[in-house]
Amino acid sequence: MERCLSDPPDGGYGWVVVTSAFFIMGLTAAVFKNFGLFFLEIQSHYDVLNSTTSWVTSSTIAVFHLGAPLASALSMRLSQRAVIMIGGLLATSGMIMASLDLSLPWMYLSIGVLQGLGISFSWIPANSMVSHYFRRWRPIAYAIASSGECVFAMGFSPFFQWLIDSYSWQGALLIIGGLQLNLCVCGALMKPLPAAQTSIQDKPVLEESRTSKKGTFQWSLLQRPELLLYIVFAILAATGFFIPPLFLVPYASSLGMEQYWAASVLSVLALADLLGRLACGWLANLRLVRNLPLLTMVVTALGVVLLLLPIAQSYWSILVFVSLYGFLFGCVVAIHVTTIVDIVGLEGFDSALGLFMLLRSSGGFVGPPAADTDTLYGKSRISYYKVVVNGAKLQKSKKKA
Repeated sequence: MERCLSDPPDGGYGWVVVTSAFFIMGLTAAVFKNFGLFFLEIQSHYDVLNSTTSWVTSSTIAVFHLGAPLASALSMRLSQRAVIMIGGLLATSGMIMASLDLSLPWMYLSIGVLQGLGISFSWIPANSMVSHYFRRWRPIAYAIASSGECVFAMGFSPFFQWLIDSYSWQGALLIIGGLQLNLCVCGALMKPLPAAQTSIQDKPVLEESRTSKKGTFQWSLLQRPELLLYIVFAILAATGFFIPPLFLVPYASSLGMEQYWAASVLSVLALADLLGRLACGWLANLRLVRNLPLLTMVVTALGVVLLLLPIAQSYWSILVFVSLYGFLFGCVVAIHVTTIVDIVGLEGFDSALGLFMLLRSSGGFVGPPAADTDTLYGKSRISYYKVVVNGAKLQKSKKKA
């Protein structure tokens, strides 16, 4: 199937694509971002350590990244619309299988493999569509689309906690699977651009890609040293940046906070993330500073905040650091994908994004297990859930006395 790119319309039906991508981000990344609410429940149910439970989310991150080249290749061979709909079916089936509560290894398969592939098959083509529909307004269009993750995450945090309390964690996963079926509807709205010549400004950087067959995955992009350096940055970033959303709830609970107060931390994180994406997308669209220098400054500040985060020992101090982390993380997300277009051009973007996500997977796979909170807090033989439950019982007994 030959694939030619038309000039980005920079509007029109493109805003429908942005809206669809907004919901796709919410039904994929926001669901995963709030999976930390299930962390203690799954850990207690199977009576395992934090490090063992963390492999569920770690495998999801890994498969999400490993499936990126396949998602890109299928999008180029079929269409973004078809791949997103397939991703919706995979994500839904993964949640439904996980809700059956078969065993922990089945959780690795259902949440790790199926959910991870579903997110990858939905997230990658959605980003591709937004980039192809916009050129001048690309930074702000991507910022708006990616903000769906934050908006949904703010609502999902209390909603998921309510589902767990009302229907158990198994029932909550089943309902979430039903919600993710709407990814198929979002995919159906992704209308491909009409065939035409690629615009001059977005010609690929590699000369060989001009004569290569359209619709083929460009592995030769790995020969570009600037792309390789950018991928190394992504690996190091993924090692640490995915950790706070997964462990904030267990960390807050270990300090004696009630579950809903601990869950509210994720809502604050999502709100700060949203503000960061919109602010940085708007700043990037002004083109006062190039994306790479802007990204470097934001990542440096984010690293400092992550280093200081462990000193927070109360609810309000945690909120301060989480707000800073969320805002800076949102700034990174707003421009880290569009920066790839600056490096390889629009025609090489689909392949470069797949390679970027594939190689970044090593950082996301290693990060969560390395941040074993059992070891960090000296409770390698005691699950956090037991500590929280015993602490809650002690507080109640003191109140009664």
